[in-house]
Amino acid sequence: MTEFLEIDGGRLAYDVSGQGRLIVLSHGMGDNRSVYRDVAERLVASGYRVACADLRGHGESTVGWASYTRTDTAGDLLALIRHLGGPAVLVGHSFSGGSATIAAAREPELVDAIVEISPFTRAQKVDGKALLSNARYRKGMSLLMGTALLRSVGVWKRYLAHAYPGTKPAGFAAHVAALDIDLSRPGRMAVVAKMGMSAPTDAGAVLGDIRCPALVIEGSLDPDWSDPAAEGAAIVAAMPTGLGRLEVVEGAGHYAHGQFPERVADIIGTFLAADARG
Repeated sequence: MTEFLEIDGGRLAYDVSGQGRLIVLSHGMGDNRSVYRDVAERLVASGYRVACADLRGHGESTVGWASYTRTDTAGDLLALIRHLGGPAVLVGHSFSGGSATIAAAREPELVDAIVEISPFTRAQKVDGKALLSNARYRKGMSLLMGTALLRSVGVWKRYLAHAYPGTKPAGFAAHVAALDIDLSRPGRMAVVAKMGMSAPTDAGAVLGDIRCPALVIEGSLDPDWSDPAAEGAAIVAAMPTGLGRLEVVEGAGHYAHGQFPERVADIIGTFLAADARG
């Protein structure tokens, strides 16, 4: 059941199920919280209380916010954790992976572990050599830039098809159809464009300030980087020594949690089981 949290500037939509240690799942730009449905079900079955949130300007959350940065999203997620009675494990995908870093650094008493799935958490540089030699990366960059410049739902859908390589998971077509309706609403693609053009420097600046265990999950076929594993390793290296670890999901693209929910839920569960605070 959808619930709403009023925050200065707008209203966030979320749902909560299960009992136990709190986990908050936050999606990336151009998506909505339903992408986590299978991961959430598995985590609830494993004994966690799981909240899935729609980012500002996405899903059932409102548009019209003053800005749409990773720092803004971090504040939204911290407000939700306070509302739900944290601390919480904060899981962020792509854009909101950087937000998870900021939230953990800003209020360590509210975030006791973070999981970042294919996160944009560092300043990005386009790899010119890889663009010439890596067709997967070249197409991914072209579609991402095209989405931001044209604010086109159609281009975004082409990116999603590319970012879920190979056989599409059950429910993929229905999820994309729902996103098509959602993103065609007034103002939605403008939000996606603003997020896409927002540099992750705010997140990168505080990677060394986190104080909780951190897990970075990368898909081996993620088209957003020429070398996804190297990107994940660089994020972990920027964290305080011993706090971060990297897991690579073979065959996954940018949405490992959507493609292989059982595998991702197992990885998260194993990570949290090793955390003495869990």
